Amino acid sequence: MATKTANVLARVEPEVKEEAESILNQLGIPASVVINMLYKQIIMTKGIPFSLTLHKAPTAIDEMSKDEFDSMMAKGLAQAKANESRPASDVLSDIRNDIKEWTK
Repeated sequence: MATKTANVLARVEPEVKEEAESILNQLGIPASVVINMLYKQIIMTKGIPFSLTLHKAPTAIDEMSKDEFDSMMAKGLAQAKANESRPASDVLSDIRNDIKEWTK
């Protein structure tokens, strides 16, 4: 194993650091080990080892054409008729999570 002599200095949001380090402490993994693992994955994959994508914000009704709106409603009706539904609590939870992601 190579001697660890290089330092990495990064500025992060205090609450992000606190939450991440709390999880790492529960896992028993020091932040320096995670950073080293990330760097090794970058080397192995020759890129960022996870997907970097922009979340698609939902389209407001007034931004939809009549055909787009009708298509969305027809899809929902077909799902309802096929009993392809989910509990409202699950849907609301997904919406809350999406809003959190969009507002980061």
